[in-house]
Formats: sequence, structure tokens, C-alpha cells
Amino acid sequence: MLRISKLTDYGTVILAFLAAHPRQMHTASEVAERTRLGLPTVSKLLKSLHRAGLVASTRGSHGGYELARPAREITAAAIVDAIEGPFALTECSGKHSECGIESTCGVGHAWQRVNSAIHRALTDVSLAELAGLDRSAKAPHEAVIGLHPPGFRPSRSARTPGD
Repeated sequence: MLRISKLTDYGTVILAFLAAHPRQMHTASEVAERTRLGLPTVSKLLKSLHRAGLVASTRGSHGGYELARPAREITAAAIVDAIEGPFALTECSGKHSECGIESTCGVGHAWQRVNSAIHRALTDVSLAELAGLDRSAKAPHEAVIGLHPPGFRPSRSARTPGD
């Protein structure tokens, strides 16, 4: 199964919290308490997010963390890259491929196309959308061709036997 790691999921929760409280500084302890995540995990993720330029930090008694730029300018791809490293489904899908059979492989091109499509989809979704702050965003089913909205049931004539 293809899925993001728990750390990336938690990093998104942290960023969503910061996005919901723009232009406010939050200590790591406050973020941990408000998101119900462990302080060591929050501290680790805030450091990674800071290194990636997604959050800004200020030291001192009035210091803390805030988003480095507006939530609509932070993409899901940037979040994944910040926590998990550059997105690549297979070895040959990455920018710095070191696959020993790439020159003779018959499936690499197809996986590279899949990788590109997923990366484009991640780039098309902003933190504002992930956090539920962008009401003008497309519904998830509108963004992916071939999927139907939750609760959608095809008409009787469109159902296949066994529906």
C-alpha cells in the first residue's frame, strides 16, 4: 500500500494548526498540547519544517513558530518533501537515480509517469486546502477524474450485476 508516513501526517497536522492561527507565534509545547501530539515528535517535526523553509522560528520570551509563508503557498508536495525527502515511488523516479538496471528496464518509464502524476497532484493541493481553510478549493472528487462524490450511487441502468 502506498501511504505517507505518520510523521508526514503529524507534520501536516502541525502545519494546519499554525495555518489556522496565522501571524501568531506558538511554542513547541503549545503546538504539542493543542494538537495532542507528543512534545518530542512536535519538536523534531518543527525542526524539519523549519529547515525546509515552511515554518519560521523566533527565539526569546515572545518567540515560537509560525508559517513562513501563507498556507495557500505551501503545497502538499513541499510537506512530503520536507519530512520524507524528495518524492519518488521507485528508484528510477527520483531526480538522482542510481538504479543499476535502468538502461534495460522495461517498466521504468511507466513508473516515472505515475510518479510525475502523483507529484503534480500533491503540488496542486495547498496547506490551506488540507487544513480546510480554502473553501474555494475543488471537492476531492472533482480533482480526480473518474471518482464520484461521497454517497454517489449510479442509476439502476448504470449498475452492473451484483450491485
